Amino acid sequence: MRKSALTVIFLTVFIDLIGFGIVLPLLPLYSDHFGASGFVIGMISASFSVMQFLFSPVWGRFSDRVGRRPVILISLAGEAISYAIFAWASQMGGEWGLYLLLASRTFAGICGGNITVVQAAIADVTPPQKRSASMGLIGAAFGLGFIFGPVIGALFARLGLAAPGWAAFILCSANFLLAYMILPETWKPNSEHATGRIQLGQWKQVLRQPHIGLLVSLFFLATFCFACYETTLALLVHRNFNYEAVHVGYLFAFNGIISVFIQGGLIKRLVKRLGEPNLIFLSMLLLGISLLILPFFHSLPGLLLGIGLLAIGSSLNRPPTFGLISVLTHSQDQGITMGIAQSAGSLARILGPIFSATLFKENHIIPYVICGMISVIGGVLAWQLLRKIPKTHLEEAP
Repeated sequence: MRKSALTVIFLTVFIDLIGFGIVLPLLPLYSDHFGASGFVIGMISASFSVMQFLFSPVWGRFSDRVGRRPVILISLAGEAISYAIFAWASQMGGEWGLYLLLASRTFAGICGGNITVVQAAIADVTPPQKRSASMGLIGAAFGLGFIFGPVIGALFARLGLAAPGWAAFILCSANFLLAYMILPETWKPNSEHATGRIQLGQWKQVLRQPHIGLLVSLFFLATFCFACYETTLALLVHRNFNYEAVHVGYLFAFNGIISVFIQGGLIKRLVKRLGEPNLIFLSMLLLGISLLILPFFHSLPGLLLGIGLLAIGSSLNRPPTFGLISVLTHSQDQGITMGIAQSAGSLARILGPIFSATLFKENHIIPYVICGMISVIGGVLAWQLLRKIPKTHLEEAP
């Protein structure tokens, strides 16, 4: 039951994230084509994360009452509808097209709050000592979705602006039907509750712990900088290279391939060789350098070098950060602390797009330079402060 259920859950999430990967790289480019200001582009890009942040606890509590399966099915159907709205908006263009783009991403974010339910479903069928490895399936699905999704989006973009949206709609509709036929109900009367909303007092409790508060802050900064890149890359390559949706999809797929290669196995050897503090420093340094140089490239080799460095830096950040947070956190506080770190990342994905897209319209170099400096300074702080963690704690890291 456990292995078959995990396989079905992974397949469901993977197909769902292919649809997400089809649309995400195209969103800023479409918004710009339809005449959006930088702030509006940022708001449209951030709307998904805002709704996901707000609705994740709602879906989680609902799944505790009615079961995981119906909630996942409802959300999958809703996401398919959101892609149909995206395709409709792509055909319409103009001001009404922008309204529909915002509506599609807002609705997708509401349905995307099902990630809490997916995590609860995995917990339902996995013993506590194996949950970390099982939860890694979600990370793998994200990585693979960001390889296949942008490529599919690039291929369909050749058929017109609306074609990628319709492709995502068809794929996610098929995913809903597949899940309806094979997704089991995992909830049982003795199942743990899905993650609820984190209270302000819990934020204070976690952030006032020096090393853990620093790690959560560094993760926020790294995610903020990556979100800025994610939002503006399509605009940057359109400006510097006159690239369209087709090329943007391939560039995001290139990023995804590097990320999967690193997180798929290389990261474990790097953690053992360098240790978490050094790896966090290296990740933020590479991320910062890549952001500082990206807007100045006007040749494809230079562009690929910048994106490659950024993909390496961003891929190296999350595993050692969360690993070190876990080692430094008491067992009874693991859930809350990890939840705070995840929420910090969600807030960064809300603020980053608005910040970067607004500044990009003023000067395309400014957001990259600012984010690059933020990441480099964060890396220096990591180098200076994380080395003060007692070695006895670091030796306990997995």
